[in-house]
Amino acid sequence: MNHPVPEVQQNYDLSALNTLRLPAQAEAFAHFSSVSELLSLLALAQRNNWPVRVLGGGSNVLLADDVPGLVLQSAMTSVRLLREDATHRWLAVDAGMSWHQWVQDSTEFGHGLENLALIPGSVGASPIQNIGAYGVEVADSIDSVSGIQLSTRQWRTLSAAECRFAYRDSIFKHELAGDFIVTRVVFRLGKTFAPDLSYGPLASWATAQGDAISPQALIEQVCAIRQSKLPDPVQIPNAGSFFKNPLVSVYQATQLSAQYPSLPTYPQADGRIKLAAGWLIEQAGWKGRWLGPVRMHDQQALVLTTNGAATYADIEQLRDAVVASVSEQFGVQLEPEPQPF
Repeated sequence: MNHPVPEVQQNYDLSALNTLRLPAQAEAFAHFSSVSELLSLLALAQRNNWPVRVLGGGSNVLLADDVPGLVLQSAMTSVRLLREDATHRWLAVDAGMSWHQWVQDSTEFGHGLENLALIPGSVGASPIQNIGAYGVEVADSIDSVSGIQLSTRQWRTLSAAECRFAYRDSIFKHELAGDFIVTRVVFRLGKTFAPDLSYGPLASWATAQGDAISPQALIEQVCAIRQSKLPDPVQIPNAGSFFKNPLVSVYQATQLSAQYPSLPTYPQADGRIKLAAGWLIEQAGWKGRWLGPVRMHDQQALVLTTNGAATYADIEQLRDAVVASVSEQFGVQLEPEPQPF
């Protein structure tokens, strides 16, 4: 059965579709608004021998060069209630929906995502990175992830366990890297609002609020905290937190804390210690410091920003310089979060 093929645009400028505004062109580009349109586009790519890549909100990718083949972006944005029991509801959310929009809408159905408000990107990208903020990871609320595996053209649904979620990590960054188009994510939301207030500034705010905390108030407070620390990518090109917070052994953390008593440390369930990458970068002298058209932000040293005229090579140069400085001073290896597209 032949499905209508959506409009495919040639030599499509991707600079406005990535939050660092890095220059690049896609050989071909298209949106899909249904599964049938996606299948038609995949068939077209096969006929043209085009590799296929999927671009979400462009907030966690580095465009290194012009992109060969077909770049797809989902325009599917529906939300469907699948089932519920006494304590939870299960919602199927299309991959093309704005993440922040979904966080806002999710409170009509249940709770668990409020701390993840204002993270840029799409629902489909959220499990790939296992996005997290203020004590919460999206993996905590994901029931399953569905989509199509490009190499086999097979539809697959992966349970949360099969996604192998870890800190800023998942199977989609390993065996399925570049080989899986997420079409929908099923979320399991609690009916009872039980906010995670483990993050210091949220705990202080909640104490001041007394018993008056609502889901919407929590979302607004999370947004206020993020806006006070992180630049708006519309105004200042950036990809959010550029480096993962490194995980080190208790021994190494103890040695570093003895030398740097103000070093923030966060014990993890697996016995390791998480360090604050932003603190390390600031101590290494990179906060607010330009290297050509890029710098680590003057308000939050974890965020790499540009003046709007940077290239991938500029990003690489600053990335490597920061990694080298932190490694030399602290013996800690930083790992970038955004991945080359």
